[in-house]
Amino acid sequence: MYIESISEHLKIHDIKPSYQRMKIFEYLLENKTHPTVDEIYKALCPEIPTLSKTTVYNTLNLFIEKGIAKVITIEENETRYDVDTNIHGHFKCESCKKVYDIPVEISQVVTESLKDFKIDEYHVYFKGICPHCQNK
Repeated sequence: MYIESISEHLKIHDIKPSYQRMKIFEYLLENKTHPTVDEIYKALCPEIPTLSKTTVYNTLNLFIEKGIAKVITIEENETRYDVDTNIHGHFKCESCKKVYDIPVEISQVVTESLKDFKIDEYHVYFKGICPHCQNK
């Protein structure tokens, strides 16, 4: 995606495409690492000296409210963000701390025992050691 298409994407979702919002969304698109607020702030601050952590938080909350980003909370004390809103799971390596997208077929996860339940939200998380860290 280029800035123009990010701008249009934000407009389609009823978000005013300010420079800071576009740069935060662009960062999320280009960094599939499921970054934290601190990581986003530290990465963008040199380019946008007026950026504050509050702006990053508020922008991410707006993205979540408008459905163009999701919160990932694999660890209780760590909130990460993902702009891939398609159905997928996540794997967090306990060694390198990277978070990977994992394809998930949700129909295989939702079992017969849940047929009478109304599911509003779901999360599929795995933890372990990634192949790269296993080969060290």
